[in-house]
Amino acid sequence: MHKYARQTRILVAVDCILFGFDGQDMKILLIKRGLEPEKGKWSLMGGFIQPNESLDDASKRVLYALTGLSDVYMEQLYTFGNPLRDPIERTLSVGYFALLDLTKFNPTLTAEYHAEWFSIHKFPSLIFDHNEIVAMARQRLRQKAATSPVIFELLPERFTIPQILLLFESIFETQFDKRNFSRKLMATGLVTKTRDKDKTTSKKGAYLYKLNKKNYQANLTKLLSIIPKGTAYLATH
Repeated sequence: MHKYARQTRILVAVDCILFGFDGQDMKILLIKRGLEPEKGKWSLMGGFIQPNESLDDASKRVLYALTGLSDVYMEQLYTFGNPLRDPIERTLSVGYFALLDLTKFNPTLTAEYHAEWFSIHKFPSLIFDHNEIVAMARQRLRQKAATSPVIFELLPERFTIPQILLLFESIFETQFDKRNFSRKLMATGLVTKTRDKDKTTSKKGAYLYKLNKKNYQANLTKLLSIIPKGTAYLATH
């Protein structure tokens, strides 16, 4: 097989940022790195791309190894190519972020990688440029929350208004007016009230809602009305 002459070979890896929501706080899944350099330090889950593997296939493989899930929303984030980002060899990293419904997550699968969920607002320092990757993913998440219903991937199929409120507050790191939030959310037409209630927190209970997928495209821009004025949400890259 012919190769390009006098060209330096560069490694390509994928790194996956796994976001989850536990009903109170946004979480990120981190692992203990298993090889040098920086062995034993906290890291994103990642791996090198195999010869016959696409970028998307590699990210799906990494995600499945850590979660056992294959039907997860995942999106390519950005390619990180600082020549000094990996001290061993020149390595490009293609970042992906995934949104997980934690009710489907099997925690026993994380034992092999010593993985732990951390609050997105307080987690340990990460290896290489992984802090930068997480920061960009968080900014993209805010953009998605303001303009796309994919943010509902973080919730169970049926959820309460207080759960959605806490999710948005955790993502944007700001408090929302509860009454205005509920009113504006219902006005988007993106959620439908069911007859059932969640009674885990009180005897009276809170009504459960579900996403109205029929109104996806028509009402996406109405999500912007939920975000308080002056809140930064647009991605910087």
